[in-house]
Amino acid sequence: MILPPGFAGAAFGTASDGDLRRDPPARSLAAAELGIPDGWAYLNQIHGSNVLEADRPGLLGDGDAIVTCQRGLPIMVATADCVPVVLEAADSVAVVHAGWRGARAGVLPAALAVMTGAGNPPVRAAIGPAIGPCCYEVGLEVTAEFPGHVEETTWGTPSVDLPGFLAAQLDDIADVWQSGECTYTSSRLNSWRRDGTEQRQVTVAWLPDS
Repeated sequence: MILPPGFAGAAFGTASDGDLRRDPPARSLAAAELGIPDGWAYLNQIHGSNVLEADRPGLLGDGDAIVTCQRGLPIMVATADCVPVVLEAADSVAVVHAGWRGARAGVLPAALAVMTGAGNPPVRAAIGPAIGPCCYEVGLEVTAEFPGHVEETTWGTPSVDLPGFLAAQLDDIADVWQSGECTYTSSRLNSWRRDGTEQRQVTVAWLPDS
């Protein structure tokens, strides 16, 4: 797993970790390596902006971001080209799943607003591996939604820099780490665009008990 520097509890999975949504033994192994419980809170991801608050493990409902203030409760989202983001505050943590629809809908600002409104403004953020503008070919109806973040693929077609778009929404956070690794070109990451795979890598975050 990829551990962003400076975080109390955050990890971005890779293909070799297994699909931790669907494989309890693999999740138990990953949890043991990270020193956390193997009961994780998760979502039915719908490519929107709904933010759910977690106080227990298991399926929380429909949404694309989870916030928790409960220590020792891991929260997760799953991706295979979309952008995973972790937000960390002193007494709160969030995970965000952002494809272009969720990014356009404002899922990241919505998660920031929930944390800040509860008195826990994030002090650091991490943007995990996702499809890069080098490979994220989209139509003009999508590029129109992201002015200032339109680029070209390496084969010369329109693309959008989704990680860059989301990073620009984190300007108020001084400590922002970015993986910069493209799921489409990296053989160690699952990519739906590349392979049509149903497998996902999981992003997990938690507040340590102490």
